[in-house]
Amino acid sequence: MTQPNSDTPSASALHADNIVTTHHTLRLGDRKLKYTARAGTLVLREESADKDGKSEGLKAKAEVFFVAYTLDDAPQGRPLTFSFNGGPGSSSVWLHLGLLGPKRVKMGDAGNLLPPPYDLIDNEHTLLDVTDLVFVDPIGTGYSRAVQGEADKAFHGFKRDIESVGDFIRTFVSREKRWLSPKFLIGESYGTTRAAGLSGYLGERHGLFLNGIMLVSSILDFGTVREAPGNDLPFVLMLPTMTATAWYHGKIDGDLPKLLNASEAFASGPYLAGLFKGAKLGGEERSAVRRDLARFTGLSEDFVERCDLRVSLERFQTELLRERGVTVGRLDSRFVGKNRDLAATRTEYDPSYSAIQGPYTAAMNHLVRGELAFESDLPYEILSFKVFPQWSYAEFENRYVDVSDTLRRAMNQNPALRVHVASGYFDFATPYYAAKYTFSHLGVDADTEGRVEFCEYPAGHMMYVHEESLARQRRDLGAFIEQRG
Repeated sequence: MTQPNSDTPSASALHADNIVTTHHTLRLGDRKLKYTARAGTLVLREESADKDGKSEGLKAKAEVFFVAYTLDDAPQGRPLTFSFNGGPGSSSVWLHLGLLGPKRVKMGDAGNLLPPPYDLIDNEHTLLDVTDLVFVDPIGTGYSRAVQGEADKAFHGFKRDIESVGDFIRTFVSREKRWLSPKFLIGESYGTTRAAGLSGYLGERHGLFLNGIMLVSSILDFGTVREAPGNDLPFVLMLPTMTATAWYHGKIDGDLPKLLNASEAFASGPYLAGLFKGAKLGGEERSAVRRDLARFTGLSEDFVERCDLRVSLERFQTELLRERGVTVGRLDSRFVGKNRDLAATRTEYDPSYSAIQGPYTAAMNHLVRGELAFESDLPYEILSFKVFPQWSYAEFENRYVDVSDTLRRAMNQNPALRVHVASGYFDFATPYYAAKYTFSHLGVDADTEGRVEFCEYPAGHMMYVHEESLARQRRDLGAFIEQRG
C-alpha cells in the first residue's frame, strides 16, 4: 500500500472544522446568564459517487461559518433556534446583533444616528434566556466559502441554498444531539423565503419537523412586490406603506392606525377595482380614485395622474419630500437621504441601509475577533453584492418566485408547526400589507390559519433599530417560542 507523503496534507486535514469556544456572562436585570459561544466554520460534506454510482464517501463542499450560543446548565429539551438573514447575499449579522444575540449594536435611530466609531453593548432584549441560538451565514456571506475546487456560485440559487443551509442544520442537530429539542427557524427578508423552503426540505428530506417559524419582514410571493407592466398587485399592496410614510413625514394628518385601516380599505376596494379596469377607468370614477390616491400618498393629484395611478416605489421615494430636497428610504422610509440631482426620479442610495451598514460591520468584525476569538483574514461579507447578481431562480422560470405553497404543505403535514409574521409599517422592501395578502391566500383551513400570528411595528424592515419596537418584538418572539401545543 502506498503511504501518503507526510509533507502533503490529507483532504481531511485541508477541510477540517475550525471552531473556537469561549465562555461569557450576561446580566439581565437581577439575573445572570452564563453561556457558551462557539464561532467557526463547519465543513459541509456531501456523499459522492463514481461514474458507476458506487459511493466514494463524503466529499467536502463548503465551509459554513456560524455562531452558536448555548445557555450553561440548562435543562434538556431546551428550544434551539436557527437564524439567518436574506439578500440573497446577506450574512446573519442583522438578526444576530440587532435583535436576538447576547450583544447588540448601539447605533441610534432615524434622525438621531450615532457617529463612528460605533459600540457593541449587552442586549437586554436577547432571546437567549428562552432558546439556544445558532446564526448561520449562507455560502458566499460572512466567512462561509466553497472549498477549493468548488465554486461559491454553485450554491447561489434558490434550491441549492435551501439544501446547503438545511444540510448544515441537520448536521448541527445531529452532532449536538438536539433531535429531541423543540426546533425553530427565524429568517428575515429573503431569509423568510429560505425559511419557508426549509420547512419543506427539512421535513421531507431529513424528517426534521419544526415547532415554529418566525418570519421577520416576510416575502414568500415575489409577485406581490415586483412592479411590472401587467402586474398591478404591488401598487395596491404598497399603498398602506406609502400612507404610513407620508404620515411620518407630516404630509398627512391623523391617527396612524385609523389612516392605515382606511388606506387598506381603499387599496383593496376602489383602487384595486379601478386598476383592474385599466384604460376603461374614466370619468368621475377615475377622478375619485385619483383624489383618494393623492390623499393616501401625500402626493398631488396631477402627479398620480401622470403616473397613470401607478406610483412606483422610486418615484414615491423621490417625489414625496422633493420640496425639502430629500428622498425617503426603502428598507425604512423614516430615514431620509439626498440626491445630487433634485429633479431625479430615482434614488442614488438607500439612506436606511447606509445608516446600518457601518455600525453593524464594525460591531461584527469586533465581536468575531475581540470576543469570540475566531481569526480569519478573509473579509467578513456583511452583504455581498457579488452573490445577488449570480442568484438562480431556475425553479421558477417564467413565473414569480412563490414558496407560500411549500409552507402550506409543511403546515398540513406537521399540525404542530406555527408561524409568526413580523412586519414594519415603514418597510418598502417587504410591505406589511403584502404579507397579509400572501397569508390570506395560503389556501388553508381555519384550524391551520389559526396557527399563524401577525405582529406589526412602527418601524421599518429592521424594526429592531427602533428601541420601542425592539422591546415589544422581544416580548412577542419570546411568547411565541414559549407557547406549547
